[in-house]
Amino acid sequence: ARLLRRLARDRRWHTWLAVTPDSALRQAGGLWSFRGGLLAQGSGDLGQRMGRLLALPRPGPVVIVGSDLPQLGAHHIADAFRRLGSEDWVFGPAHDGGYWLIGARRRPVLRPNFAGVRWSSPTALDDTMAALAAAADGTPRFALLETLQDIDRGSDLTLLGLRV
Repeated sequence: ARLLRRLARDRRWHTWLAVTPDSALRQAGGLWSFRGGLLAQGSGDLGQRMGRLLALPRPGPVVIVGSDLPQLGAHHIADAFRRLGSEDWVFGPAHDGGYWLIGARRRPVLRPNFAGVRWSSPTALDDTMAALAAAADGTPRFALLETLQDIDRGSDLTLLGLRV
């Protein structure tokens, strides 16, 4: 809730909370108060759910972040949007080989493709970049942000100096 409020108060972007399962959408609206909107992620694996969000017909660039990053700040999001001014895709790498952020320029239309990505593995970021490059009409330009520690297990909290 703190992360959501911290990011949503920045007026440089509009914040959406995408929840899963879809049935949790009604509950989410009553749990958190923030400046923004709510979306259902839909069914499928992580790639299918992110692909739908990246393909929404909203104008301009889009950035998706996980909610498991206590150290995430508005400066990370601002940096991602800044980089999308000249790059097609931006990623926030995680220490475990995955990523905590994905962003797309969306003009011209980019086709999100996550086929063959081994989710929750040390190759998730590399797999994603390879899948996006394979689906592109040219050579997509990628930018990498700061590497952060996401929280996948209780033991990850200790890596951030937090108590389990």
